[in-house]
Amino acid sequence: MSKLYFIGIGGTAMGAVALACRELGHEVSGSDANVYPPMSDFLSLSGIKYYEGFSPSNIQSASPDTIVVGNSVSRGNPELEYCLNERFPLVSMPDIVREFLIARHTSIVITGTHGKTTTSSITAWLLETGELNPGFLIGGIPGNFTQGCRPVQTVTPDNPIGYFVSEGDEYDTAFFDKRSKFLLYRPDIGVLNNIEFDHADIFSSLDDIKKSFRLFVRLIPQNGLLLVANEDANCLEIAKSALTTIETFGVEKGSFWRAVDVHYSETGTSFTLHKNGKILGRFSITLLGEHNLKNSIAAIAIAFTVGLTAEQIQLGFNSFKLPKRRLETIGTWHGAMVIDDFAHHPTAITETLKALRQKFPQKRIIACFEPRSNSTTRNIFQHELTECFNEANVVVIGALNRPERYPENERLDTESIANSLRAAGKKVLTIPAEQGAEANWGKYVLAYLEQIIDSNDVIILLSNGDFGGLRKMLVV
Repeated sequence: MSKLYFIGIGGTAMGAVALACRELGHEVSGSDANVYPPMSDFLSLSGIKYYEGFSPSNIQSASPDTIVVGNSVSRGNPELEYCLNERFPLVSMPDIVREFLIARHTSIVITGTHGKTTTSSITAWLLETGELNPGFLIGGIPGNFTQGCRPVQTVTPDNPIGYFVSEGDEYDTAFFDKRSKFLLYRPDIGVLNNIEFDHADIFSSLDDIKKSFRLFVRLIPQNGLLLVANEDANCLEIAKSALTTIETFGVEKGSFWRAVDVHYSETGTSFTLHKNGKILGRFSITLLGEHNLKNSIAAIAIAFTVGLTAEQIQLGFNSFKLPKRRLETIGTWHGAMVIDDFAHHPTAITETLKALRQKFPQKRIIACFEPRSNSTTRNIFQHELTECFNEANVVVIGALNRPERYPENERLDTESIANSLRAAGKKVLTIPAEQGAEANWGKYVLAYLEQIIDSNDVIILLSNGDFGGLRKMLVV
């Protein structure tokens, strides 16, 4: 067994992978700056020693065999510089996932711009309740498991091969490896959920992103399987590069796995599933929205492929819980429901608000959007962000995250979006520059909400951050 040291262990995925390695018997330690709950509690309860801050003395004390470098760690980090000078073996987190966790197991990799975390969570839970005891790597915090990563649970001398489910992130791997993470996960079964432009900090264009996905599908062996979203033209285009069996999924005619007779309600979705025109059964899920219906079809297709029955699959859905920050109800404030969601891309915002309107057809929806990602702080989605709030009644547009990174003519123009939304009859609040420069600018939003709030409202936070502290202010 190895002695592994994780530089950047406080990241959600890094910490989860570190724990999975410890469960395999490896000696694990690491370091990070400003480790705070829940990750600090998670690491401490897991018995993993970690150092606050970065120092060569940490490496000297731990005396590791191998250094695992997180993709947030860059040149100039004192521990990284020490390891380079002393010629320690350096690997990325995806390297560790591939070598120690996937190994020779059947690798199921879920990719796409949207829906990766949810689809991976559903798939892992269906295999779990189907008694296949999979390993998994899920980028968010899954609702049905206590950790985001674990090894395959079914390894025995008589049954050495199990299933490992990975959320296949297209983001880069490490400072020394700019490939998309999913290219290291050796897929046997792959999913293309959707492909759009995102991650403007590492991809120059949609064509640039497509290159990574083309490489991904070409990794799937001839006896593998590629599941492709039938209503996504980019996915269908990329699938032409594959040299494996291809099966489409969706709701339109021509889908190999197709949901028909779909019924949406305030409590969930029911549908009949066809496989190549043959009825497999009727399913009921507590998930809302067409995007989650498609996520579920992909997961069901995987479950059938590995041998589960319709009854086993429905049993799994009966107890499935969405990952954290996916339409997660986090409390009430002045009687209004407060919901948290990770959506920060225009398409994800559109689909999330549609699902919310499905659940609350008569309530006023207050959508609070924070332009925080590298793509949404720039004007790349200027037009799309004007059109994605149709289902909201009130829109709050938060402060741009670190706008100084870009020239003014490249920044998102929030006032222009606000004016268009007001012309469409919506109430809109934007954050003045002087307020947005403060770390806790969420208090400015709180003051506005206190003036307009009604107990029949639904507040949804759409952000991959903390909305200038507003999230905590609403759930005290």
